[in-house]
Amino acid sequence: MRHHNRSHTRSVPPSIALLCLAAAAALSACGGSGSSGTVLPIVPAAPPPAAPVALTCDDSLKTAFKPDANTTVRLVKQFRKGDDLNLDGKATGTLAASDLCMVKLNVGPGHAGPAGAPSTSPGIGIEVWLPAKAAWNQRVRVLGGGGFAGEPSISALDRIGNAGGIDSPSRVAGTEGSVSAITDTGHASSSPVAGTDGAFAMNPDGTVNTALWTDFASRGIHEMAVKAKALAAGFYGDAPKYSYWDGCSTGGRQGHMQAQVNSDDFDGILAGNSAINWSTFITAELYPQVVMQRDLGGTPLTPEQATLVSSAAVSACDSQLTGKHEGFISDPAACRYDPVQDKAVLCTASGGSNATAACLSTAQAQAVNKIWYGQTRDGSAPAAAGDIGYGPTLASNQLWYGPTRGTALSGLAGSAGGVPAPFPIAVHQVALNLQDPTIATPDFINATGNGADRWKGLGYAQLANASDRGKALQGAFANINADDPDLARFRDRGAKMLTYHGLADQVIPNSGTAHYYERAAGAMGGIDALQKFYRYLEIPAMGHCMGVGSVDGLPGTSPAANPPLPAPNQLFTALTDWVEKGIPPENLVLRNGDKSLARPLCTYPKKIAYLGGDTSKAESFACR
Repeated sequence: MRHHNRSHTRSVPPSIALLCLAAAAALSACGGSGSSGTVLPIVPAAPPPAAPVALTCDDSLKTAFKPDANTTVRLVKQFRKGDDLNLDGKATGTLAASDLCMVKLNVGPGHAGPAGAPSTSPGIGIEVWLPAKAAWNQRVRVLGGGGFAGEPSISALDRIGNAGGIDSPSRVAGTEGSVSAITDTGHASSSPVAGTDGAFAMNPDGTVNTALWTDFASRGIHEMAVKAKALAAGFYGDAPKYSYWDGCSTGGRQGHMQAQVNSDDFDGILAGNSAINWSTFITAELYPQVVMQRDLGGTPLTPEQATLVSSAAVSACDSQLTGKHEGFISDPAACRYDPVQDKAVLCTASGGSNATAACLSTAQAQAVNKIWYGQTRDGSAPAAAGDIGYGPTLASNQLWYGPTRGTALSGLAGSAGGVPAPFPIAVHQVALNLQDPTIATPDFINATGNGADRWKGLGYAQLANASDRGKALQGAFANINADDPDLARFRDRGAKMLTYHGLADQVIPNSGTAHYYERAAGAMGGIDALQKFYRYLEIPAMGHCMGVGSVDGLPGTSPAANPPLPAPNQLFTALTDWVEKGIPPENLVLRNGDKSLARPLCTYPKKIAYLGGDTSKAESFACR
């Protein structure tokens, strides 16, 4: 607790006050000082502060909860155990696990503008769920969002919110007993997939919407934390004992932003597959499509071709750990598979032996190598035998990383019916970096001109310029990259952060997290010092936030991918044990879905090593 010095005026009883008025000599005994004989004025005792109004789950909360002038309670709803969770009378089939109170807030001022424009907003929408007092575990556990956030159901009065994450606040509150919350971060998208819509960040005149960038980047999540804790204190009569952040993807970026900027908000932060380095890595997410436009004449790889080359990479590298094919790659750094040298993948016209429609030409194989290597300024990529573009340090010509070998390419190098299918967030962000809405896909709406797919005309140098512009605009973008390595304030208050990243993430390369972690280590006194409060876990074969991200290996060579992955809440429990019990997240063991395989989960920079013995048992491996 922080203590502040305050000046206090002592109240003086009437009898003593009369004596003071009668005899100036008595001033020193009455609280006065000096020898001038001046009588100090008597200040009446201040009345005791009013007790905070206890909050109840009904409409009285709309007037009782007034933490500041910007905050409005828009909806209060009580759900009893077993009630269907809906606001419009239409059954959803999801039942309240216990008695719950849902509160919807708006935190202004938002951003004024034309009605219906993506850049116009009434403020930050926040949805808070509170368990019954008897069920409260004295924790707050708020959840992060995905993509550009902006889920309209969070502020809607006829729908329960869904932030697009892998958990819901109603479940957290109902089954765990934690107060939980989600936020739209200051804007509500009208796009069918809210999280892919970046149009809110551009004003109708094409300028940067700095107000909503600020709400999206940091203010929205900070307001959610503050308001959730304030509601808990008013609802239960006690402040939360522990407050936690739990998010992945954008939620991972949000967690890092909280640690860097609002370090007092949380005691523990769980941040997965983090979208830190935002403007840089998202620009690089468009690079696979630019490679296919420039090097392949605009004809994308077919899904069958993308699957074949990725399957070949898995089968080439899935035996490196134990000596037998396992169906997934444990260490992407050791995989230097080069499809240009693989005759079983190359078409017969390119000197290969593959006569199927899924075969790759030499040009296509080299394009895949470029995609795996990651964005460069000139579209070049070295031979895989020398450098695969993986690891915490970028090469001199490398702007950002690509997906790891074996990872499904459909996320960034996708196509449908021969038509390129760029990752929507990437084209929107590149348009924002270049401040030109026409660069984006047609779903980007702006009064100066909607998206017109002009990304297809970008060359390597122009995409590199977009990356540079994104960095130059960080001030206007409210430092969305969340890449400040200085975590001293977070460390000094005793908070803990546990971050993780799947090594087969289809959209956010894990090397970006390692890149930041090494920078943080440099700023905070080295790896050992950093690991006292911030640890990073790399999870082989896991995709974007959950599930398997790699494709299966070649049939007849590798088994279907069935890697060990975190169980629900396993990593969150590891975080709470670290915060509340002082037990660091060591000796964690992951198991696959059918419990046929167990492996230790290593803390970066350690990697898994095979000691010998039964490859299905965790004790046959160590972290080194």
